[in-house]
Amino acid sequence: MNQSTEDTVTVSVGLGERAYDILIGAGLLARAGAEIAARLPGARAAVVTDENVAALHLRPLQEGLGAAGIGSTAITLPPGERSKSFGALEETVDGILGARLERRDFVIALGGGVVGDLAGFAAGIVRRGMNFVQVPTSLLAQVDSSVGGKTGINTGHGKNLIGVFHQPRLVLADTAALGTLPEREFRAGYAEVAKYGLIDRPDFFAWLENNWRDVFSGGTACTEAIARSCRAKAEIVERDERESGERALLNLGHTFGHALEAATGYDSARLVHGEGVAIGMVLAHRFSARVNLASPDDADRVEAHLRAVGLPTRLEHIPGALPDAEALLSYIAQDKKVSRGALTFILTHGIGRSFIAEDVPASEVLAFLRECQTQ
Repeated sequence: MNQSTEDTVTVSVGLGERAYDILIGAGLLARAGAEIAARLPGARAAVVTDENVAALHLRPLQEGLGAAGIGSTAITLPPGERSKSFGALEETVDGILGARLERRDFVIALGGGVVGDLAGFAAGIVRRGMNFVQVPTSLLAQVDSSVGGKTGINTGHGKNLIGVFHQPRLVLADTAALGTLPEREFRAGYAEVAKYGLIDRPDFFAWLENNWRDVFSGGTACTEAIARSCRAKAEIVERDERESGERALLNLGHTFGHALEAATGYDSARLVHGEGVAIGMVLAHRFSARVNLASPDDADRVEAHLRAVGLPTRLEHIPGALPDAEALLSYIAQDKKVSRGALTFILTHGIGRSFIAEDVPASEVLAFLRECQTQ
């Protein structure tokens, strides 16, 4: 359940002995040391971050850790999706081992989704599993990637194909950190917020349609949107931690989106993850309408809202040339694996009525992609 104390909202993720809290509110970076020390007394830390986030947030975090008696070392990586790589993983692991951290110590991910996925993967494999704390500084990370224990890196074959499930011990989502985000990054994170409404919370999507400007302005509406998103994800993770069933619903828009990211070479100047998800969610709704699963009006409504907040919604909104439909399909097949000529997608019967479709013919998807590229 959600609890609120002194403007900090707590969302609990109930996973038995591995349960943890998500704290949401302003000023949590400065309080991180005290919150962590209460849960991991006597431990030391490696803080994994990127150059951009370090310039803004590393010092106050480390000062807070020091005030709580937590010694820390920083591992700073280049920003961007290309740091989700074997090379960056090796550098991170070497940094953790070089600091002589023990299994009872912990790794902190300070940054967005890239840092969280990479640092979590490192924490999951060093000494066969170290403690892990997420301190997400982007909206996307606060509502999605920091929650649920998915970690990993990309390869030339596709996105997130190598990784482990490794749950954090604590998530500290400092809403004040969002004020330092470029507007494009905030918008990209908002795509993941909208996703929760489109999966199975039509009332939340309608609330976002009416309140998105207040969410973008920060304050209580932003905190509410983050908390409702985290609660939505936590409930699914509690029921299906390792994606053997309904957790796959969280991939709404991601099968198309991941393929587009791979097709652009993970070039953030052309496309960032949340933008790919935005286009992917529109494509998922349009494909559902094409195969008579949903009304075209629902796809129009999704596209209208995402365009209103400034997100790309079509293939032609991606700068530069894209590969042909056959090449895009090959990326999709790598992301979600072909089984006897059929693909698994998250499709929909309408707003808030998503479902797992396990037998989508690749030929249908190819024809749809060809249509999208000629419109």
